[in-house]
Amino acid sequence: MAVNQYYAVPELEEYRERFKDFFQFKRENGILEVKMHTNGGPVKWSYQFHHALAELWTVIGHDKENEVLILTSTDPYWIYEWDTESFKEVEQSPDDDKRYDVQIYDTLKIVENFVNDIEIPTIAAINGRGIHWEMALMSDITLCTPDFILRDGHFSMDSGHVPGDGMGLCLQQVLGIKRGNYMMLTSGSMDAGECLELGVVNEVVERDDIVGRAWEIARDIMKKSRSARRMTHYICVRPWKAVLERDFRIHVISEMYSFNLSASEHDFGHLKHKDGD
Repeated sequence: MAVNQYYAVPELEEYRERFKDFFQFKRENGILEVKMHTNGGPVKWSYQFHHALAELWTVIGHDKENEVLILTSTDPYWIYEWDTESFKEVEQSPDDDKRYDVQIYDTLKIVENFVNDIEIPTIAAINGRGIHWEMALMSDITLCTPDFILRDGHFSMDSGHVPGDGMGLCLQQVLGIKRGNYMMLTSGSMDAGECLELGVVNEVVERDDIVGRAWEIARDIMKKSRSARRMTHYICVRPWKAVLERDFRIHVISEMYSFNLSASEHDFGHLKHKDGD
């Protein structure tokens, strides 16, 4: 008999409680649905939410009971509102350690952990307008509602912010360099129909049906063998691993270096009626 027992990774009921302020979970036959929320309603984006996402991906990835991931959010938006006090607490703070932890480390890990720690097929159901769709576009399969708008508005802010937190990287990857650069520098937008035509998303589905459609696809994936599911995901995610390793850290560091050089804070009055900022 071995000297040591296997380390007990967190099980669903444990991390359901740990992350209850940010996510709701549903799992059936290995399919894990993660729904983002704030107080049971639409997400209010915050540095606390940054941190929760970064940690969540690792926990999900380590739980071998998870075989397919569905990521969605609380209707009628994807991520469309902000916890302004959360941003003020950090951006007005003289604490350099705190700023580094949330602006550099967590910003990196939201994306890096999603791509590197989750080794099962991923399906994103973008249930409405919103920001931080990079995780959805990096998913193996991406669905969106007809009202979704693809836009990265960082550069449109008064001082101009570098589009470096992952959305700009996605624009270059899924649209090509020229079109992606144009979208970043003009803060241009594309509707759901254009996204489908250009291959940014795989299907456009009505809001009432989108999560059900994600489950339909997930159940079909689950009919295949475990090795086929997981190894096919390795192939699907390989291009994202490559571009993250090559470019992502310079994207994030460029954004945050510029942000702090200009002593910037998020301009929520400017963002209020915009998509993709």
